[in-house]
Formats: sequence, C-alpha cells, structure tokens
Amino acid sequence: MIQVQNLAFSYDHNEVLKNINLKLEEGRIYGLLGENGVGKTTLLTLLAGLKKPQIGSIEADGIAPFSRDPEYFSDMYYLPDDLAKENDRAGSWARSRGVFWNKYSHDKFLSIMAEFEVNPEQKLNAMSTGQLKKTHIAFALACSTKYLFMDEPTNGLDIPSKTSFRSAIFKYTSDSSVVVISTHQVRDLENIIDPIIILDKQQVLLNASIEEISRKLYFDYGQTLHPESLYSEQLPGGFIQVYQNTQGLDSKVNIEALFNAVYKNKELTKTLFSNE
Repeated sequence: MIQVQNLAFSYDHNEVLKNINLKLEEGRIYGLLGENGVGKTTLLTLLAGLKKPQIGSIEADGIAPFSRDPEYFSDMYYLPDDLAKENDRAGSWARSRGVFWNKYSHDKFLSIMAEFEVNPEQKLNAMSTGQLKKTHIAFALACSTKYLFMDEPTNGLDIPSKTSFRSAIFKYTSDSSVVVISTHQVRDLENIIDPIIILDKQQVLLNASIEEISRKLYFDYGQTLHPESLYSEQLPGGFIQVYQNTQGLDSKVNIEALFNAVYKNKELTKTLFSNE
C-alpha cells in the first residue's frame, strides 16, 4: 500500500501539488485523471522516487520512494510518456536492462511482444511511435513489479494495440500490484481503471471506486433532461447526464461524463465522497 500525506510540490513559485492525501491499495488499477498542468506527471515521478516531496510524505509499505531504497526500486517501474529511441535491438535492450529488476522475465517480455506483434529483433530507433510504446509497455510488465506507474501509455497506439494493452494489463499484473495510469484517453481505459482519481489544481477532487461512484451518482442515457443534472451532454438520440443517485439505482459509469461532472461541481463532489 502507498500512503500519501499532506504532499506539496512546487516548481519555483508555481505550486503544482498542495495538501495531497491519497491511499493506494494493492490489487487496484488506478486511473489518474486531470486537466493539463494539474500535476499528474509530477505526482507519478514523486511516487517513483524521481522527485522528493517538499512538504508531506510518501510511503510505500513503510519505504519513502526518494530514499532510493534498492528494495523499492527493484519492485517499482515508471513508464514515462516520452521514450528514448536507443540504438539497440529490442530483445538485447530488454535483457540488459532487466537485470535491475529481481522478477524480470525475458520469456514474459518476448510473449508480450508477440501479443503486441512487435519484432524483438527490431532496433528501437527504427520503430514507429506505436511500436516503441508497445516495446516499453512489454518491458514494464515483464519486470513484474508490485508498483507500476504509467504516464499516458496509450498515446501513439492504434485501436487494435489499445485492445492488446488492456488485455495485457489484466493478464500480467497481479492481485498484489499497485498500478497507477495517468491518461487523457479515458475511453481507451474505461473498462480497466478502478478506482478513479481526479486531480484539480493543488487538490484531489475524487478518489473512489467505480462501485462507490455508481452508488453516489446516476448516469442516465435517456432522452429527457433531468432538472437536477450535474452534467449533461447531447448525444445522437438523447443525452448522457449525471445526477445524484438518490434512489439507489444501478447505472454504468461513464468516466468522461464523470470527469466533466466533477469539474463542474467540485465542492459538491468533495462533500459527496468525503466519507469514502
């Protein structure tokens, strides 16, 4: 489990994160959402120990990530959005890097590469953006780490590759994993991310499971506007709208509509989910 308490971080005089409190539990694939500039990448790099909290603390099973503890680093992988195109074949690159992760499996890497339809004999600097992204995703999953942090992993992937990515995340992470995926492409990940974390400027607006969200909010796909809707958007043949679930009804959570509803009703959202 990862515990984030009263976390703050600034770049010069630009306070990006302030008073961030989060609990990240095992066996979950968290979706980290937010507008540009709210600190999603900064939070991931803090979790990965690449930056030091200026205020507050982060502990992963009692270990502070920035302490550079070998035990934590060998059981954590951070996949950034921007990837270097190195002059090496994918297979030899992965084998040479894999020695730094105790549970790395080259056979697993090759299996995932086959599922992604990427040739491990191809050089990284000769790959397309999508092929390079899939190679790094394959390596990240082959490291079999408990903590996996991914920044926009579906950027550059075509539609079949996004399907393969979702399948691989389920197949190659375990019940003890803590996975955090930052994304703007919520439709790419709608069926795998749960719970949902929504960051705003310097605060967490929401950190809740899909079950908790559907218990508190109702997602209506009808043709009549609800007078107390928190968010509505016209679609072909009707509306998608979100309002408080006062009658305990079941509905399918639409993450894009959820995000817009939360941003339009920040204080109400924090009140609704304050006890979760």
